[in-house]
Amino acid sequence: MANLDEIDRRLLAELQSEGRVTNVELAQRVGLTAPPCLRRVRALEDDGVIRGYHADLDASQLGFAITVFAMVSLKSQAEAALREFEDHMNGLPEVREVHMLNGEIDFILKVVSKDLQSFQEFLTSKLTPAPNVESVKTSLTIRTAKHEPGVPLE
Repeated sequence: MANLDEIDRRLLAELQSEGRVTNVELAQRVGLTAPPCLRRVRALEDDGVIRGYHADLDASQLGFAITVFAMVSLKSQAEAALREFEDHMNGLPEVREVHMLNGEIDFILKVVSKDLQSFQEFLTSKLTPAPNVESVKTSLTIRTAKHEPGVPLE
């Protein structure tokens, strides 16, 4: 875990909220001048605390009308089998998140698709026949009440 002071936490909160803020504006918001602000941000990047920057895209406006969560059980939980499944999922662009779980279900996947027919095709041709898959249970998202990437920073 990173050893962060109050200024680092404020920098992270500002960047998490608005990743495109200029260094000058960011420095003003946290009470620094631009050069030390940039040094701190670069140090947070170098330490891996800041992993990257991205645009938060509206999937539905890009033609991805549905989001499905798929609960996957595997035939084997041997490390090689887990890695093979994870590697296969990393090659499927529709799969946006892959989380290994503790319990009856081995993985939960977040999958986006253009429509139900496209998802059905993905399910039967790419997910169910994936390496080591024993069963797949899916739940279609009806609505999203909260979508807040990142972590809570005070």
